[in-house]
Amino acid sequence: MPRLEQRLEQKQILAPQQILQASLLQLPMANLEQKILEELEINPVLEITEPERSEPEKEEASSSDDEDIDWDEMLNDPDHYIPPNTYDASKEDVNIPIPQRQDFIEGLIQQLDIYDLSRWERQVVEEMLWNLDDRGYLGTDLVLIADRFETSVDKLEPLLKLIQHLDPPGVGARSLQECIQIQLEDQPQSLAYKITTEHFDDFANRRFSAIRNTLGCTTEEINLAIEQIATLNPRPGEGQSTAVSHLVVPDVTIRENEGIWAVYTNDTWLPDLHINTSYRMMLKEKHQPEVISYVKQKIDSANWFIQAIQQRRRTMTAVMEAIIEKQPDFFYYERRQLRPMKLQDIADRISMDISTVSRATRGKYVDTPFGIFELKSFFTEGIAMQDGREVSNQIIKDTLKSIIDQEDTHKPYNDEQIVALLRERGYPVARRTVAKYREQLRIPVARLRKQL
Repeated sequence: MPRLEQRLEQKQILAPQQILQASLLQLPMANLEQKILEELEINPVLEITEPERSEPEKEEASSSDDEDIDWDEMLNDPDHYIPPNTYDASKEDVNIPIPQRQDFIEGLIQQLDIYDLSRWERQVVEEMLWNLDDRGYLGTDLVLIADRFETSVDKLEPLLKLIQHLDPPGVGARSLQECIQIQLEDQPQSLAYKITTEHFDDFANRRFSAIRNTLGCTTEEINLAIEQIATLNPRPGEGQSTAVSHLVVPDVTIRENEGIWAVYTNDTWLPDLHINTSYRMMLKEKHQPEVISYVKQKIDSANWFIQAIQQRRRTMTAVMEAIIEKQPDFFYYERRQLRPMKLQDIADRISMDISTVSRATRGKYVDTPFGIFELKSFFTEGIAMQDGREVSNQIIKDTLKSIIDQEDTHKPYNDEQIVALLRERGYPVARRTVAKYREQLRIPVARLRKQL
Protein backbone atom coordinates (compact mmCIF):
# COMPACT_ATOMS: atom_id res chain seq x y z
CA MET A 1 0.00 0.00 0.00
CA PRO A 2 1.52 3.35 -0.99
CA ARG A 3 2.35 5.62 1.90
CA LEU A 4 1.27 9.26 1.93
CA GLU A 5 3.80 11.79 3.09
CA GLN A 6 4.25 15.55 3.09
CA ARG A 7 7.44 17.15 1.94
CA LEU A 8 8.51 20.82 2.03
CA GLU A 9 10.77 21.98 -0.77
CA GLN A 10 11.54 25.11 -2.79
CA LYS A 11 11.35 25.22 -6.56
CA GLN A 12 11.79 28.05 -9.04
CA ILE A 13 8.94 28.23 -11.57
CA LEU A 14 8.73 30.63 -14.48
CA ALA A 15 5.50 32.61 -14.38
CA PRO A 16 3.87 33.73 -17.65
CA GLN A 17 5.11 37.27 -17.00
CA GLN A 18 8.69 36.01 -16.62
CA ILE A 19 8.47 34.01 -19.84
CA LEU A 20 7.21 37.11 -21.68
CA GLN A 21 10.01 39.23 -20.19
CA ALA A 22 12.59 36.66 -21.27
CA SER A 23 11.22 36.47 -24.81
CA LEU A 24 11.30 40.27 -25.24
CA LEU A 25 14.75 40.59 -23.68
CA GLN A 26 16.31 38.19 -26.16
CA LEU A 27 15.01 40.16 -29.17
CA PRO A 28 17.33 42.65 -30.89
CA MET A 29 16.01 46.17 -31.40
CA ALA A 30 14.69 45.68 -34.95
CA ASN A 31 12.81 42.51 -33.98
CA LEU A 32 11.41 44.18 -30.87
CA GLU A 33 9.66 46.78 -33.01
CA GLN A 34 8.09 44.00 -35.10
CA LYS A 35 6.97 42.21 -31.93
CA ILE A 36 5.28 45.37 -30.66
CA LEU A 37 3.43 45.83 -33.94
CA GLU A 38 2.27 42.19 -33.84
CA GLU A 39 1.01 42.63 -30.29
CA LEU A 40 -0.92 45.75 -31.32
CA GLU A 41 -2.68 43.68 -33.99
CA ILE A 42 -3.74 40.79 -31.75
CA ASN A 43 -4.61 42.74 -28.60
CA PRO A 44 -7.35 45.36 -29.13
CA VAL A 45 -6.75 46.78 -25.65
CA LEU A 46 -3.30 48.11 -26.57
CA GLU A 47 -2.95 51.49 -28.23
CA ILE A 48 -0.11 53.75 -29.25
CA THR A 49 0.22 56.89 -27.18
CA GLU A 50 0.29 59.85 -29.50
CA PRO A 51 2.42 62.76 -28.22
CA GLU A 52 0.44 65.92 -27.64
CA ARG A 53 1.54 69.01 -29.54
CA SER A 54 0.70 72.59 -28.72
CA GLU A 55 -0.97 74.88 -31.24
CA PRO A 56 2.17 76.99 -31.92
CA GLU A 57 4.11 73.80 -32.64
CA LYS A 58 1.43 72.62 -35.08
CA GLU A 59 1.45 75.95 -36.89
CA GLU A 60 5.26 75.97 -37.05
CA ALA A 61 5.32 72.43 -38.41
CA SER A 62 2.70 73.16 -41.05
CA SER A 63 4.39 76.38 -42.16
CA SER A 64 7.87 74.90 -42.56
CA ASP A 65 9.54 75.99 -45.77
CA ASP A 66 10.07 72.88 -47.89
CA GLU A 67 9.48 74.42 -51.30
CA ASP A 68 13.19 74.19 -52.19
CA ILE A 69 13.33 70.42 -51.53
CA ASP A 70 12.88 68.05 -54.44
CA TRP A 71 11.09 65.26 -52.54
CA ASP A 72 10.82 62.96 -55.57
CA GLU A 73 14.57 63.06 -56.08
CA MET A 74 15.31 62.55 -52.38
CA LEU A 75 12.94 59.62 -51.90
CA ASN A 76 14.18 57.88 -55.03
CA ASP A 77 17.82 58.25 -54.03
CA PRO A 78 18.67 55.63 -51.33
CA ASP A 79 21.81 57.56 -50.36
CA HIS A 80 19.73 60.50 -49.13
CA TYR A 81 17.31 58.74 -46.81
CA ILE A 82 18.58 56.90 -43.74
CA PRO A 83 16.08 55.79 -41.07
CA PRO A 84 16.64 57.29 -37.62
CA ASN A 85 18.77 55.47 -35.02
CA THR A 86 20.48 53.28 -37.63
CA TYR A 87 24.14 53.05 -38.48
CA ASP A 88 25.49 52.18 -41.89
CA ALA A 89 27.97 49.31 -41.45
CA SER A 90 28.73 49.10 -45.17
CA LYS A 91 31.12 52.03 -44.81
CA GLU A 92 34.71 51.23 -43.96
CA ASP A 93 34.82 51.52 -40.18
CA VAL A 94 36.66 48.82 -38.29
CA ASN A 95 34.82 49.64 -35.08
CA ILE A 96 31.40 48.77 -36.48
CA PRO A 97 30.66 45.04 -36.42
CA ILE A 98 28.61 43.31 -39.11
CA PRO A 99 25.74 41.47 -37.41
CA GLN A 100 23.60 38.58 -38.54
CA ARG A 101 20.25 39.35 -40.12
CA GLN A 102 18.76 36.34 -38.34
CA ASP A 103 20.19 35.15 -35.04
CA PHE A 104 21.34 31.54 -34.87
CA ILE A 105 18.98 30.79 -31.97
CA GLU A 106 16.04 32.39 -33.77
CA GLY A 107 16.71 30.13 -36.74
CA LEU A 108 16.58 27.08 -34.49
CA ILE A 109 13.32 28.29 -32.93
CA GLN A 110 11.75 28.62 -36.38
CA GLN A 111 12.58 24.97 -37.04
CA LEU A 112 10.31 24.00 -34.13
CA ASP A 113 7.24 24.99 -36.16
CA ILE A 114 7.23 21.61 -37.93
CA TYR A 115 6.88 19.75 -34.64
CA ASP A 116 3.59 19.24 -32.81
CA LEU A 117 4.65 20.70 -29.48
CA SER A 118 2.35 21.79 -26.70
CA ARG A 119 2.68 25.32 -25.36
CA TRP A 120 4.57 24.05 -22.30
CA GLU A 121 6.94 21.93 -24.41
CA ARG A 122 7.60 24.88 -26.70
CA GLN A 123 8.47 27.09 -23.73
CA VAL A 124 10.85 24.48 -22.34
CA VAL A 125 12.57 23.90 -25.69
CA GLU A 126 13.03 27.64 -26.26
CA GLU A 127 14.46 27.97 -22.74
CA MET A 128 17.02 25.29 -23.60
CA LEU A 129 17.87 26.96 -26.91
CA TRP A 130 18.54 30.31 -25.25
CA ASN A 131 20.92 28.55 -22.87
CA LEU A 132 23.19 27.34 -25.69
CA ASP A 133 26.74 28.65 -25.57
CA ASP A 134 28.81 29.95 -28.48
CA ARG A 135 29.82 26.42 -29.44
CA GLY A 136 26.19 25.32 -29.70
CA TYR A 137 26.41 23.20 -26.53
CA LEU A 138 23.84 23.32 -23.72
CA GLY A 139 25.44 25.83 -21.37
CA THR A 140 23.54 24.95 -18.19
CA ASP A 141 22.66 21.82 -16.27
CA LEU A 142 19.41 20.21 -17.36
CA VAL A 143 18.37 19.86 -13.71
CA LEU A 144 18.29 23.66 -13.33
CA ILE A 145 15.86 23.99 -16.24
CA ALA A 146 13.79 21.14 -14.79
CA ASP A 147 13.56 23.00 -11.46
CA ARG A 148 12.37 26.19 -13.17
CA PHE A 149 9.53 24.36 -14.89
CA GLU A 150 8.74 22.16 -11.86
CA THR A 151 9.36 18.90 -13.69
CA SER A 152 11.89 16.08 -13.79
CA VAL A 153 15.01 15.69 -15.91
CA ASP A 154 13.55 12.50 -17.43
CA LYS A 155 10.72 14.54 -18.99
CA LEU A 156 13.20 17.02 -20.48
CA GLU A 157 15.50 14.43 -22.07
CA PRO A 158 13.17 13.77 -25.08
CA LEU A 159 12.89 17.52 -25.70
CA LEU A 160 16.67 17.87 -25.58
CA LYS A 161 16.92 15.00 -28.08
CA LEU A 162 14.61 16.95 -30.38
CA ILE A 163 16.94 19.96 -30.19
CA GLN A 164 19.98 17.81 -30.88
CA HIS A 165 18.49 16.70 -34.19
CA LEU A 166 17.74 20.18 -35.49
CA ASP A 167 19.93 21.66 -38.20
CA PRO A 168 22.89 21.67 -37.67
CA PRO A 169 22.89 18.23 -35.99
CA GLY A 170 24.68 18.03 -32.67
CA VAL A 171 23.48 21.39 -31.40
CA GLY A 172 22.40 21.12 -27.76
CA ALA A 173 25.03 18.51 -26.92
CA ARG A 174 26.48 18.54 -23.42
CA SER A 175 29.96 17.34 -24.37
CA LEU A 176 32.19 16.80 -27.37
CA GLN A 177 31.57 13.06 -27.21
CA GLU A 178 27.79 13.50 -27.26
CA CYS A 179 28.07 16.00 -30.14
CA ILE A 180 29.98 13.50 -32.29
CA GLN A 181 27.72 10.61 -31.32
CA ILE A 182 24.63 12.52 -32.43
CA GLN A 183 26.14 13.09 -35.87
CA LEU A 184 26.95 9.38 -36.20
CA GLU A 185 23.62 8.00 -34.95
CA ASP A 186 22.51 7.09 -38.46
CA GLN A 187 25.54 4.77 -38.72
CA PRO A 188 25.33 2.71 -35.51
CA GLN A 189 27.29 -0.21 -37.00
CA SER A 190 30.20 1.89 -38.22
CA LEU A 191 33.64 1.71 -36.61
CA ALA A 192 33.59 5.48 -36.07
CA TYR A 193 30.42 5.18 -33.96
CA LYS A 194 31.89 2.34 -31.89
CA ILE A 195 35.05 4.33 -31.25
CA THR A 196 33.17 7.45 -30.06
CA THR A 197 30.74 5.49 -27.86
CA GLU A 198 33.00 2.81 -26.38
CA HIS A 199 36.57 4.10 -26.68
CA PHE A 200 36.30 7.88 -26.76
CA ASP A 201 38.92 8.39 -24.02
CA ASP A 202 41.45 6.32 -25.98
CA PHE A 203 40.53 8.22 -29.15
CA ALA A 204 40.89 11.66 -27.48
CA ASN A 205 44.32 10.68 -26.13
CA ARG A 206 45.37 9.13 -29.46
CA ARG A 207 45.81 5.65 -28.02
CA PHE A 208 44.99 4.05 -31.36
CA SER A 209 46.89 0.85 -30.68
CA ALA A 210 44.63 0.15 -27.69
CA ILE A 211 41.55 0.67 -29.88
CA ARG A 212 42.98 -1.60 -32.55
CA ASN A 213 43.72 -4.38 -30.07
CA THR A 214 40.32 -4.14 -28.35
CA LEU A 215 38.17 -3.99 -31.48
CA GLY A 216 40.37 -6.29 -33.55
CA CYS A 217 40.56 -3.91 -36.53
CA THR A 218 43.40 -2.98 -38.83
CA THR A 219 45.38 0.24 -38.90
CA GLU A 220 43.81 1.13 -42.24
CA GLU A 221 40.30 0.73 -40.79
CA ILE A 222 41.27 2.92 -37.83
CA ASN A 223 42.57 5.61 -40.19
CA LEU A 224 39.35 5.56 -42.23
CA ALA A 225 37.28 5.91 -39.05
CA ILE A 226 39.43 8.82 -37.88
CA GLU A 227 39.01 10.53 -41.26
CA GLN A 228 35.24 10.10 -40.96
CA ILE A 229 35.20 11.60 -37.46
CA ALA A 230 37.38 14.49 -38.66
CA THR A 231 34.67 15.49 -41.17
CA LEU A 232 32.13 16.05 -38.35
CA ASN A 233 31.46 19.42 -36.74
CA PRO A 234 32.68 19.49 -33.11
CA ARG A 235 31.21 22.97 -32.54
CA PRO A 236 27.89 23.26 -34.41
CA GLY A 237 27.21 26.72 -33.00
CA GLU A 238 30.37 28.39 -34.28
CA GLY A 239 30.37 30.22 -37.58
CA GLN A 240 26.59 30.04 -37.96
CA SER A 241 26.17 33.28 -39.88
CA THR A 242 23.37 34.09 -42.27
CA ALA A 243 22.75 36.92 -44.68
CA VAL A 244 24.72 40.04 -43.83
CA SER A 245 22.80 43.12 -42.77
CA HIS A 246 24.23 46.53 -43.63
CA LEU A 247 22.40 48.30 -40.81
CA VAL A 248 23.19 47.96 -37.12
CA VAL A 249 20.74 49.31 -34.56
CA PRO A 250 22.46 49.61 -31.15
CA ASP A 251 20.30 48.63 -28.19
CA VAL A 252 22.06 50.96 -25.75
CA THR A 253 24.08 54.16 -26.02
CA ILE A 254 26.69 55.32 -23.51
CA ARG A 255 28.19 58.77 -23.11
CA GLU A 256 30.79 60.07 -20.66
CA ASN A 257 30.30 63.28 -18.69
CA GLU A 258 33.04 64.36 -16.28
CA GLY A 259 34.27 60.82 -15.76
CA ILE A 260 30.83 59.29 -15.27
CA TRP A 261 29.26 57.04 -17.89
CA ALA A 262 25.55 57.44 -18.56
CA VAL A 263 23.63 54.56 -20.16
CA TYR A 264 20.61 55.16 -22.39
CA THR A 265 18.41 52.57 -24.05
CA ASN A 266 18.12 53.33 -27.74
CA ASP A 267 14.37 52.71 -27.98
CA THR A 268 12.84 56.18 -27.87
CA TRP A 269 11.66 55.71 -31.47
CA LEU A 270 9.60 52.63 -30.58
CA PRO A 271 5.83 53.05 -30.14
CA ASP A 272 4.80 54.09 -26.63
CA LEU A 273 1.93 51.87 -25.48
CA HIS A 274 -1.00 52.33 -23.14
CA ILE A 275 -4.31 50.58 -22.40
CA ASN A 276 -7.47 51.95 -23.93
CA THR A 277 -9.59 53.47 -21.15
CA SER A 278 -12.80 52.32 -22.83
CA TYR A 279 -11.95 48.70 -22.06
CA ARG A 280 -11.19 49.58 -18.44
CA MET A 281 -14.62 51.14 -18.17
CA MET A 282 -16.20 47.94 -19.53
CA LEU A 283 -15.04 46.08 -16.40
CA LYS A 284 -17.19 48.42 -14.30
CA GLU A 285 -20.26 48.01 -16.48
CA LYS A 286 -22.70 45.13 -16.63
CA HIS A 287 -21.80 42.74 -19.41
CA GLN A 288 -21.96 39.03 -19.96
CA PRO A 289 -19.42 37.04 -17.89
CA GLU A 290 -17.55 35.81 -20.95
CA VAL A 291 -17.18 39.40 -22.19
CA ILE A 292 -15.82 40.53 -18.83
CA SER A 293 -13.47 37.55 -18.75
CA TYR A 294 -12.18 38.27 -22.26
CA VAL A 295 -11.60 41.97 -21.56
CA LYS A 296 -9.87 41.21 -18.26
CA GLN A 297 -7.61 38.67 -19.97
CA LYS A 298 -6.63 41.14 -22.67
CA ILE A 299 -5.98 43.91 -20.13
CA ASP A 300 -3.77 41.59 -18.07
CA SER A 301 -1.91 40.56 -21.19
CA ALA A 302 -1.43 44.20 -22.18
CA ASN A 303 -0.16 45.10 -18.71
CA TRP A 304 2.32 42.22 -18.80
CA PHE A 305 3.54 43.31 -22.24
CA ILE A 306 4.06 46.93 -21.19
CA GLN A 307 5.82 45.83 -17.99
CA ALA A 308 8.01 43.42 -19.97
CA ILE A 309 9.20 46.26 -22.23
CA GLN A 310 9.96 48.40 -19.18
CA GLN A 311 11.80 45.49 -17.55
CA ARG A 312 13.82 45.03 -20.75
CA ARG A 313 15.00 48.64 -20.49
CA ARG A 314 15.98 48.19 -16.82
CA THR A 315 17.82 44.93 -17.52
CA MET A 316 19.74 46.30 -20.52
CA THR A 317 20.76 49.35 -18.49
CA ALA A 318 21.82 47.27 -15.49
CA VAL A 319 23.85 44.88 -17.63
CA MET A 320 25.65 47.70 -19.46
CA GLU A 321 26.41 49.53 -16.22
CA ALA A 322 27.83 46.32 -14.74
CA ILE A 323 30.00 45.76 -17.84
CA ILE A 324 31.41 49.28 -17.50
CA GLU A 325 32.20 48.65 -13.82
CA LYS A 326 33.90 45.32 -14.60
CA GLN A 327 35.91 46.70 -17.54
CA PRO A 328 37.41 50.01 -16.30
CA ASP A 329 40.58 49.56 -18.40
CA PHE A 330 38.47 49.54 -21.55
CA PHE A 331 36.10 52.41 -20.77
CA TYR A 332 38.27 54.76 -18.69
CA TYR A 333 41.69 54.38 -20.32
CA GLU A 334 42.78 54.81 -23.90
CA ARG A 335 44.53 51.44 -24.15
CA ARG A 336 41.08 49.74 -24.38
CA GLN A 337 42.18 46.49 -22.75
CA LEU A 338 39.65 43.92 -21.57
CA ARG A 339 39.83 42.13 -18.27
CA PRO A 340 38.76 38.49 -17.92
CA MET A 341 34.99 38.47 -17.43
CA LYS A 342 32.33 35.77 -17.55
CA LEU A 343 28.56 35.95 -17.83
CA GLN A 344 28.39 34.75 -14.22
CA ASP A 345 30.34 37.83 -13.07
CA ILE A 346 27.66 40.17 -14.45
CA ALA A 347 24.85 37.89 -13.23
CA ASP A 348 26.24 38.02 -9.67
CA ARG A 349 26.72 41.79 -9.80
CA ILE A 350 23.13 42.57 -10.87
CA SER A 351 21.57 39.61 -8.97
CA MET A 352 20.07 37.98 -12.05
CA ASP A 353 20.23 34.54 -13.61
CA ILE A 354 23.07 33.82 -16.03
CA SER A 355 20.54 32.95 -18.77
CA THR A 356 19.08 36.47 -18.40
CA VAL A 357 22.51 38.02 -18.93
CA SER A 358 23.04 35.76 -21.94
CA ARG A 359 19.76 36.96 -23.48
CA ALA A 360 20.64 40.60 -22.76
CA THR A 361 24.02 40.39 -24.50
CA ARG A 362 23.49 38.00 -27.41
CA GLY A 363 23.08 39.93 -30.65
CA LYS A 364 22.90 43.28 -28.79
CA TYR A 365 25.14 46.27 -29.56
CA VAL A 366 26.27 49.36 -27.68
CA ASP A 367 27.06 52.72 -29.25
CA THR A 368 30.15 54.25 -27.60
CA PRO A 369 32.17 57.40 -28.41
CA PHE A 370 34.91 55.11 -29.78
CA GLY A 371 32.83 52.71 -31.85
CA ILE A 372 29.96 50.25 -31.85
CA PHE A 373 30.55 46.90 -30.13
CA GLU A 374 28.59 43.74 -29.54
CA LEU A 375 28.00 43.21 -25.82
CA LYS A 376 29.25 39.63 -26.11
CA SER A 377 32.67 40.95 -27.15
CA PHE A 378 33.31 42.27 -23.62
CA PHE A 379 33.31 38.73 -22.20
CA THR A 380 36.68 37.01 -22.41
CA GLU A 381 38.40 34.08 -20.75
CA GLY A 382 41.22 34.69 -18.31
CA ILE A 383 44.67 33.16 -17.92
CA ALA A 384 46.78 33.38 -14.76
CA MET A 385 50.16 35.01 -15.31
CA GLN A 386 53.38 33.78 -13.71
CA ASP A 387 53.32 36.78 -11.34
CA GLY A 388 49.80 35.87 -10.13
CA ARG A 389 47.88 38.42 -12.20
CA GLU A 390 44.98 37.32 -14.40
CA VAL A 391 44.78 38.71 -17.92
CA SER A 392 42.31 38.41 -20.75
CA ASN A 393 43.00 35.88 -23.48
CA GLN A 394 42.57 38.74 -25.94
CA ILE A 395 45.88 40.19 -24.73
CA ILE A 396 47.57 36.84 -25.35
CA LYS A 397 46.01 36.65 -28.82
CA ASP A 398 47.34 40.12 -29.61
CA THR A 399 50.79 39.12 -28.36
CA LEU A 400 50.69 35.91 -30.41
CA LYS A 401 49.75 37.84 -33.53
CA SER A 402 52.55 40.34 -32.87
CA ILE A 403 55.09 37.49 -32.58
CA ILE A 404 53.97 35.98 -35.89
CA ASP A 405 53.92 39.36 -37.62
CA GLN A 406 57.58 39.91 -36.64
CA GLU A 407 58.85 36.40 -37.43
CA ASP A 408 61.26 35.52 -40.19
CA THR A 409 59.01 34.40 -43.04
CA HIS A 410 61.75 32.08 -44.27
CA LYS A 411 61.86 30.32 -40.88
CA PRO A 412 58.42 30.84 -39.26
CA TYR A 413 57.85 29.80 -35.66
CA ASN A 414 56.06 26.54 -34.99
CA ASP A 415 53.61 26.28 -32.10
CA GLU A 416 56.26 24.97 -29.68
CA GLN A 417 58.51 27.95 -30.36
CA ILE A 418 55.58 30.34 -29.94
CA VAL A 419 54.83 28.74 -26.56
CA ALA A 420 58.42 29.37 -25.48
CA LEU A 421 58.29 33.01 -26.61
CA LEU A 422 54.99 33.60 -24.82
CA ARG A 423 56.34 32.07 -21.63
CA GLU A 424 59.35 34.39 -21.83
CA ARG A 425 56.85 37.26 -21.70
CA GLY A 426 55.08 35.75 -18.69
CA TYR A 427 52.19 33.95 -20.40
CA PRO A 428 52.15 30.28 -19.24
CA VAL A 429 50.12 28.77 -22.09
CA ALA A 430 50.08 25.23 -23.43
CA ARG A 431 50.77 24.26 -27.05
CA ARG A 432 47.13 23.29 -27.65
CA THR A 433 46.07 26.73 -26.37
CA VAL A 434 48.40 28.40 -28.85
CA ALA A 435 47.02 26.21 -31.65
CA LYS A 436 43.45 27.16 -30.66
CA TYR A 437 44.18 30.90 -30.55
CA ARG A 438 46.07 30.69 -33.86
CA GLU A 439 43.07 29.00 -35.49
CA GLN A 440 40.71 31.63 -34.05
CA LEU A 441 42.94 34.34 -35.55
CA ARG A 442 42.87 32.43 -38.86
CA ILE A 443 46.66 32.12 -38.92
CA PRO A 444 47.87 28.99 -40.73
CA VAL A 445 50.49 26.57 -39.42
CA ALA A 446 54.20 27.32 -39.81
CA ARG A 447 54.75 25.28 -43.00
CA LEU A 448 51.98 27.24 -44.75
CA ARG A 449 53.40 30.58 -43.60
CA LYS A 450 56.87 29.81 -44.93
CA GLN A 451 58.00 31.84 -47.92
CA LEU A 452 60.78 30.68 -50.22
